[in-house]
Amino acid sequence: MKINLKEKSKSLQFKLFLTLFVSTSLVVFAIIMVNNIILESVYKYAKIQVAKNLYSKINEYYNYYSNYNIISELRQIEIKNNIEILIQDENGDIEYFGNKDIVETINSVNKMPSTLIEKEGTLVIRNYSNLPNNQFILLSSVLDNGYKLYVKIPVTAIQESVRISNQALILLGMVLIIISSCVASIISKKFTEPILQLDKITKKMANLDFSEKYDKKNGSEEINALGENINEMSDKLEITIGQLRRNNDELEKDVEEKSKIDEMRKQFISDVSHELKTPIGLIQGYAEGLLENVNEDEESRKFYAEVIIDEANKMDIMVKELLELMKLEYKERQFKDTEFDLTELINEEIRRETINLKDKNINLEFNNDKKNMVYADQEYIEEVVNNYLTNAIKHCEEINGEKKISICCEERKNKKIRITVFNTGKKIPEENLNKIWGRFYKVDSSRNRDAGGTGIGLALVKAIMNNYENKYGVKNLDDGVEFYADINTK
Repeated sequence: MKINLKEKSKSLQFKLFLTLFVSTSLVVFAIIMVNNIILESVYKYAKIQVAKNLYSKINEYYNYYSNYNIISELRQIEIKNNIEILIQDENGDIEYFGNKDIVETINSVNKMPSTLIEKEGTLVIRNYSNLPNNQFILLSSVLDNGYKLYVKIPVTAIQESVRISNQALILLGMVLIIISSCVASIISKKFTEPILQLDKITKKMANLDFSEKYDKKNGSEEINALGENINEMSDKLEITIGQLRRNNDELEKDVEEKSKIDEMRKQFISDVSHELKTPIGLIQGYAEGLLENVNEDEESRKFYAEVIIDEANKMDIMVKELLELMKLEYKERQFKDTEFDLTELINEEIRRETINLKDKNINLEFNNDKKNMVYADQEYIEEVVNNYLTNAIKHCEEINGEKKISICCEERKNKKIRITVFNTGKKIPEENLNKIWGRFYKVDSSRNRDAGGTGIGLALVKAIMNNYENKYGVKNLDDGVEFYADINTK
């Protein structure tokens, strides 16, 4: 709570409100002070002027209007101006008095302390302000006809009027301060709302969030211009940062791709050097045997030569497959996609493997009644089917009295056809399900060369499917293993 109050006290809205509130309060206080200090003096001055004018007026009455009812006029003047009048003739007899208090005052006035305010001829104005409860100003003068005129102006009444006026001003000032506080709060809020909005926008911009824009409905012309500039800057920053991000992503991809290529190159060299050791060793050994005539009969020499040729052919196939795999993994191969019948392609692969199927006494099931038109590079799809089929033949074993391979084509969503190749036999250990797609990986750790294959087939399938961005994989079923791959349709 303390933190919030401290933060609010620093806000522009609070400072603007405080400024308006203090300014209004100071104005009200200044008015009350001026009223308290000056009003009494002004009031006294005004009353003195009234008394002086009254002197001239009464003098005029006696000089020019002898038959005029001056008594009635004098009473109205007293009531209207809250003063007391006394007139004496030349002998000191009272010609007129409005209140008996003035008679007593005139009789004792010479004994009272006073201050001279003004003297002009017979006209004398004195201030009797040292009396406890009877402060007044007295104007005394001699009229042209010899009468003496006394005008008593009560100061206590003036002070009471000033006090009442001050009380009214204080009450009015409090109401005015409350009203001005509400108005100041509204004005400060209205004034600071667009600034707070700009503050919110700039904070989001600092966090690279350019979603919010300034709404120029409520702001002044200057703030609206600032808001438009911030909106324009936000748009430009968003475009620039977006471009920088794209460039950065591309750069990261390039670096990642380069790193990947370097890693693949190292892996290629490692794989080739590892896999070629055995055939090179065999070729070298049998070639040395031929040179040294280890076996002199024609049949032995022919066997040696056949081994050398066989190993050389295996090396040739392996190197070609590795090169093809590298091109696929680098995505340097341009696929020649055409529409063809997948069913016909599978039937052709089955015909090629007929002898192997018979030799191993494998029952192959494939529903070839329906055409399955796909759109892809026929050569690479043939590679996928061939790898799946030869892999199934190699690992097919008798389960529950049956040695079987089953091939199926199934239409999928998103214009795909899924080919599945199932064979009865041992399940692949769960920890090896992802590893079998690596190059030269064989579940059989002995890597027996008599089993055939280069260990690159499934890696080729993976590379082909990745280029097409299609799903592929393997699943362990109750009585065997099933491989699958999705192929595009047109």
